[in-house]
Amino acid sequence: MSEMDIIIKLILACICGGLIGYLREREKKAAGLRTHMLVCSGSALLMLVSIYMSTQYPGSDAGRIASNVVTGIGFIGAGAIIQAGNSIIGITTAASIWVASAIGLALGCGFYFGAIITCILAIFILKVLHEIEKKYIRID
Repeated sequence: MSEMDIIIKLILACICGGLIGYLREREKKAAGLRTHMLVCSGSALLMLVSIYMSTQYPGSDAGRIASNVVTGIGFIGAGAIIQAGNSIIGITTAASIWVASAIGLALGCGFYFGAIITCILAIFILKVLHEIEKKYIRID
């Protein structure tokens, strides 16, 4: 893996995380632009570390770090979920953090197509479906 490959993967992770985070920031959610960028790029780096370790130390499990990233992000997401009276808020924010992490892992291992499509779908879900939900489903 060349240094240019590493740079491209990490920059793409910042961009994808930033796009998702920007939408959350505009909605004034607790986890916004910087959080999503950090989660996505951190996940990409950890995947790069996994791949690097598996090439440097044959027999090591490249998937082990990635599986622990998913668990760790679950804890961050849980921190974003708050019970407010009879309702629970922050579930979408927790899910957006989780998907940003998944995109970062995908970019880190070079699965660009899946990562970019997932980023586009996440943006669609967070922006377009949010507007549809406000207009047709919610009664606020």
